[in-house]
Amino acid sequence: MDISGAGLLIIVLVVAAVVGFFVIKNIIKLAINSILGLILLYFVNYFHVMAYFGKPDIPINVVSFLICLFGGIPGALLLILLNIMGITV
Repeated sequence: MDISGAGLLIIVLVVAAVVGFFVIKNIIKLAINSILGLILLYFVNYFHVMAYFGKPDIPINVVSFLICLFGGIPGALLLILLNIMGITV
C-alpha cells in the first residue's frame, strides 16, 4: 500500500495533536502543584505553624522557592520536615 502525501500529513498532524494534548495536560498539573506548594509554604509561615513545634518560620528565599516550584506540595512538605528536624535551607 502506498500512503499519499496528504494521508501521511494527516497522520502526522493527528499524532502531534495527541502528543501535544498530553504534554499540555501534564504541564497544567505540574503548574497547579507548584502553585499549591508555594501557597502551602506561605500559609505555614503566615499562621506560624512551626511555632507549635518550637521552631522558627521557614525562610522563603531563592532555594526554598525553587524547591517548592519544582517539588510542589511534596517539596513544601520536605521543607517543613527538614525545618522540624532542625535543618534549614
